[in-house]
Amino acid sequence: MNPGTEGGGGVTRVGDDGLFMAGCHIAHDVQLGDRVIVVNNAALAGHCIVEDDVIIGGLSGVHQFVRIGRGAIIGAVTMVTNDVIPYGLVQAPRGHLDGLNLVGLKRRGVGREDITALRAAFQMLAQGEGSFQERARRLGDETRSVYVRQIVDFVTAGSDRSFLTPGAG
Repeated sequence: MNPGTEGGGGVTRVGDDGLFMAGCHIAHDVQLGDRVIVVNNAALAGHCIVEDDVIIGGLSGVHQFVRIGRGAIIGAVTMVTNDVIPYGLVQAPRGHLDGLNLVGLKRRGVGREDITALRAAFQMLAQGEGSFQERARRLGDETRSVYVRQIVDFVTAGSDRSFLTPGAG
């Protein structure tokens, strides 16, 4: 783990109850939430933001300034170059958003109604009309799910990077 730099605010922050396995790398000015797992030889470049309950698989890499939303999972041997929505499932060598982290959601006791809402939201983000941000804003107008609202807020918060989007790649 590397300390923060003057240009990045001077702080590398690590939340509670994390697990950092052998050979993983946490670069300067990274912000890690609670209950984050970084598996063997995974590397996070500078200025990444990783929210709570994220798992980053072994031998994976995360590009600088990437944000990974709450509850997402990054599969082993995956390069992540764009932001990952909360509860996203990313895999493949060049990091494709392939679905939702359903196993993680179920393990955390998320109810069937919320999982159904998340699945519908994912489909709307994948196949709706307009840009990814426009579809997310429309979701925000239509949803009552706290979990879907977290995705909407994440996408509309602004970022230095693009997003991994459903169906892209």
